[in-house]
Amino acid sequence: MHRQSLGIARLWRRLALAALLATLLASAGVAEATEPLSEKVEQERDVPWLLGDWNGRRPWLQDRGVDLQLGYTGEFAFNATGGVRKEAAYADQYVAGVTLDLERLAGLRGTTFQLTFTARTGRNLSDDVPLGTLQEVQEIYGRGQTLRLTQLWVNHRLFDGRIDWKIGRMTFGEDFASFPCEFENLTFCGAAPGNLVPGYIYNWPVSQWATRMRYNVDGFGYIQAGVYDVNPQYASTKDTLLPVFFNGSTGVLIPVELAWLPRLRGELPGSYKIGAWYDTSVVDDVVSDINDSPYSVTGLPPRRQQGRAGGYLSIVQQLTPLSSLETRGGLSVFLNAVVASDRSSTTDNQVAAGIVYTGPFRSRPDDDVGFAVGVTRVNSRIAATQALVSTLGLGRVAVQGAEFPLELHYTYRPRDGFLLRPSVQYVLNPGGTGANPNALVLGFTTSINF
Repeated sequence: MHRQSLGIARLWRRLALAALLATLLASAGVAEATEPLSEKVEQERDVPWLLGDWNGRRPWLQDRGVDLQLGYTGEFAFNATGGVRKEAAYADQYVAGVTLDLERLAGLRGTTFQLTFTARTGRNLSDDVPLGTLQEVQEIYGRGQTLRLTQLWVNHRLFDGRIDWKIGRMTFGEDFASFPCEFENLTFCGAAPGNLVPGYIYNWPVSQWATRMRYNVDGFGYIQAGVYDVNPQYASTKDTLLPVFFNGSTGVLIPVELAWLPRLRGELPGSYKIGAWYDTSVVDDVVSDINDSPYSVTGLPPRRQQGRAGGYLSIVQQLTPLSSLETRGGLSVFLNAVVASDRSSTTDNQVAAGIVYTGPFRSRPDDDVGFAVGVTRVNSRIAATQALVSTLGLGRVAVQGAEFPLELHYTYRPRDGFLLRPSVQYVLNPGGTGANPNALVLGFTTSINF
């Protein structure tokens, strides 16, 4: 097994280096139609910054292919009810990155390079109190409070942008099941597969060596597939700043996704994604032993099996135009659903839905109000085993079912690049069991794009 893991690591190293070289060589020699420079720069300048354009220096850098990112997000949470005691917690994240347009900088057509570092600090209310929740009430916490290399990739466009190829250290959720993070409860934030099965699908800020190929279909959307190295060391706090190739890889994760990107009535953007994944790793069954009986009862070793799989659906649709002084506010809705194999996942399905209304007041056209509800279910095979343990008198175990979070927030944007978001969460059956009291959590998010 050790020799096999070393071989996988060496293979990934060679494939990554060869593909990066091939990308750069191909980009230098393939001619393709690109957007006019003026249009590209205007699109990039549409991002607001708290510190402004640095007296014109930032647009000057963008004109030459250098786009800098510097951001901060902090989340406060206090449990008015729930947990064993009342307490407040604060967690935050710092982000520093740069996007290099290698077409402008070095003449490598259709090629972009991204480098991003993150740092997380603080405490997590779900663990500190504890609330016993399946999903964290402060999504910004997690994956080790440490400095981390989050992105190191090259993206290359071919054939007039019809083919889009990306390779390097990437996060799963930036390409597959991608979803914005506008709520404080993790149920409503980021790529749903990484929330449901975080043991091997890693969302931001954890990256993996991976590659993704996308085929863009004019007037429809795209279809894409990827290959990600599966190794638990990516989520550890060891060698987090270096683009190392870890030994001990267990297999590869292969996601596929089909996306339809319509514009209703010609002006209302939508995103409809359906996807699936398969992990080739050999893993333990979460319930059964080598004789197909519950190993928590028999004490025998878990049964080993090949592969972990799942699927997802993600829908975001704008229903009314964005607000202005003359029109009503913009209403959008979303729905995320994800399922995973009950052989390898302790939580095997999750559904989240919500609405966001932009421009709730005529004097505040950039503010918004959001409301979301969700459910995360514990694997029913695990629940049946918990009931069996209690029936046999082997211990008092709470039987887990489903956790139901709700969240309401208001986003106040006093100026460009700065937002304040007070929120209220209510979590029914934390951990999927009535043994934990329902939690009322008061939250407050601060986000700054410098």
